[in-house]
Amino acid sequence: MPLRRLVYGLAVLLCTALPCLSQKNYKPQHGSEILWDRWGVPHIFAKSTPDMFFLYGYAQAEAHGDLLMHVMAGSRGKSSEIYGPGEGDRNLKTDRWVLLNEVPQRAQVWLAAQTPEFRGYLEAFAAGINAYGRAHGDKLSPEARQVLPISALDIMQHEEHFVNFEFVAGNRLMEAHQTETAALTQTPPPFAPGSEFGQDNMDMQDGSNGWAIAPSHSASGHAMLLMNPHLAMAGEQTYFEVHLTAPGINLYGATQIGLPVLRFSFSDYVAITNTVNTNNGALLYSLTEKDGGYLFDGAVKKYETAQYPFRVKQKDGTFTTEIVQVQKSVHGPVIRRDDGKPVALFVAGLDKPFFLEQYWKMDTAHTLADYQAQLRRLEVPMYNILYADRDGHIEYLFNANVPRRTGDWSTWQKPVDGSTSGMLPHGILSYDELPKQVDPASGYVQNSNEPPWDAAWPTMTERTKYPAYISSYFPLFRSDRALRMLSEDPKISFDMLLKKKFSTRMEMADRVLDDLLTATDTYGSARAKQAAAVLKAWDRQAEAGSRGALLFYVWAQKFIGPSVGMLTNASQKNWAVPYKLDEPLTTPRGLRDPKAAAAMLADAADETEKTYGSIDRPWGEVMKFEINGQSDGNTAARRGSALNGISLPGNGGPGNLGIFRVITWGPLVDRTKTPIHGDGFTVAVEFGPVGIAHAKTFVYYGESSQPGSPFHTDELPLAERKQWRDVWRTRPEVEANLSFRERF
Repeated sequence: MPLRRLVYGLAVLLCTALPCLSQKNYKPQHGSEILWDRWGVPHIFAKSTPDMFFLYGYAQAEAHGDLLMHVMAGSRGKSSEIYGPGEGDRNLKTDRWVLLNEVPQRAQVWLAAQTPEFRGYLEAFAAGINAYGRAHGDKLSPEARQVLPISALDIMQHEEHFVNFEFVAGNRLMEAHQTETAALTQTPPPFAPGSEFGQDNMDMQDGSNGWAIAPSHSASGHAMLLMNPHLAMAGEQTYFEVHLTAPGINLYGATQIGLPVLRFSFSDYVAITNTVNTNNGALLYSLTEKDGGYLFDGAVKKYETAQYPFRVKQKDGTFTTEIVQVQKSVHGPVIRRDDGKPVALFVAGLDKPFFLEQYWKMDTAHTLADYQAQLRRLEVPMYNILYADRDGHIEYLFNANVPRRTGDWSTWQKPVDGSTSGMLPHGILSYDELPKQVDPASGYVQNSNEPPWDAAWPTMTERTKYPAYISSYFPLFRSDRALRMLSEDPKISFDMLLKKKFSTRMEMADRVLDDLLTATDTYGSARAKQAAAVLKAWDRQAEAGSRGALLFYVWAQKFIGPSVGMLTNASQKNWAVPYKLDEPLTTPRGLRDPKAAAAMLADAADETEKTYGSIDRPWGEVMKFEINGQSDGNTAARRGSALNGISLPGNGGPGNLGIFRVITWGPLVDRTKTPIHGDGFTVAVEFGPVGIAHAKTFVYYGESSQPGSPFHTDELPLAERKQWRDVWRTRPEVEANLSFRERF
């Protein structure tokens, strides 16, 4: 028996031997409560930490039960069996991807590695989900009920699938490929970040903004943190806001459905946020096959093979069976073939099972030293992590499991030669070897998904001190807008922070519009000059009433191409001065060919009128705030504000234009677009002398995706008004704003 199979078998025996709190006999202590406030946020008041995890699982099932069960089924590799293939074979692709990467088998090993204490928390979380299912199964879809019961293993599978194989691997594998034989047909992850963000490539972007502001740059003399992740507004990327309390614990924040710990959180001691970072923890290797195996260091090496059958529910209720055939090299599984050559996938971090525990210990840290001790573990395989605390410390970390290897960034953007061990990683970079800024002279750290070098500009992180493969560099107008807003005031107050967050000003317009107007005066046709008149009167924002925003949006795509903001020959060719890393607020700039730019404006005017009805149609007449039931190919994410008449003028837009208030608009339907990505969960906090002095929050799509819930369209008017709501963290505050109470 191969060693891998033996380890997996022992793990299964150990899992079944340990006590399972998710069985029906688990009950929280008398007096534990969930208080749901008038926005649908659950405030959990528990008598113990395990009880808190139990109630949190219960609350997730109550607010997002159908969605929760679907993502758990997918992470088992069984979503096709319960939900069918899904729209565009989405469920089918998920199951293939999960099984190809042996997520269920590895998750058993990871679960067995957990400490008894933290495993107990996982079991309690699962028990809470199951308790809701037993008590309120009638409120779940028939398919969702089939997924129950949930176990701690399901949670571990979902964490591994979601983080390691959607984010770490998914960032690399956005295009579908097929192998030469039907038996080995596989596709990359269907939920890869960015994979469903619109038809227009300008709108395609992972996203998040994060700011940490030190006392030296704060008007109050206390640290502040902005949490502003941007992900899809439906499906498993949905954020769920929650308040968690137990003896010694008072946490507020959010995480994705199915995760039992907060990735975005604050307490009276520390505050933490994340952004997707530009790293490469997933490597591709091109193999040369010979004699039924592949060449490696001059010899033929046999594949390790496995078969994983799974069932697919058909429309008539019958089932077919598919088999995922795994061919595994020393690098990892073969995921596709390029012109007949197998390509294998290496994913960093698969030997690190403590992602959830590290986040939990970061959430509950009290000091910078406590927090950094957890960072050093590097159990979290990717994400920039930004931090602030009540002692006034701030930190930015380019956090990742970065494989230690040869070559530079460009070397690893395509499959490399897999025939030699010299190309294999040898470990990962340590915490001390990763780019970071701690309490910089600038008085702030920030990230908007750009590489780590300008996190504390003008205090720069010097690229030459780090391996050439660690990250790229490129212009990103949204991060430039962030740097401008952070640096334009000597001190920033909490009210200023709230206002800056919702800025819709286009950094790209400020960078190029004056030159475009001058060029049009000199070279433009009558049509171009008509368009220039609209842009001259435009406020350079993407507000609901902004006239000219649509026209500039169309022109920008012609000028810089679909890869707007990225350092490529295509996106740089029309600028007079290309991007310079240490000049983020002034480069790129200028028109290389003013006459061509003016001609593009005339073409943009024609296209804008044809597409949107007129060249000066207000932004908010096209961009509408609705929640349209974006689906992942099943019945889980059933939102639909348009069905009950809620359709409001929108504001905000693509981050690649330099808009900080990111809203990615979906496909054009009847000359209107609605959001599919962008501002979801957003929180701003300011510390005081003894804890949190101020905290405001906002969730675009509300707190529930369950059918009939009043909490899935209620925040749309706030989105239209760019209005925050108060965070309530004490029982009296919650009691004064109570929707309903559940006692246990």
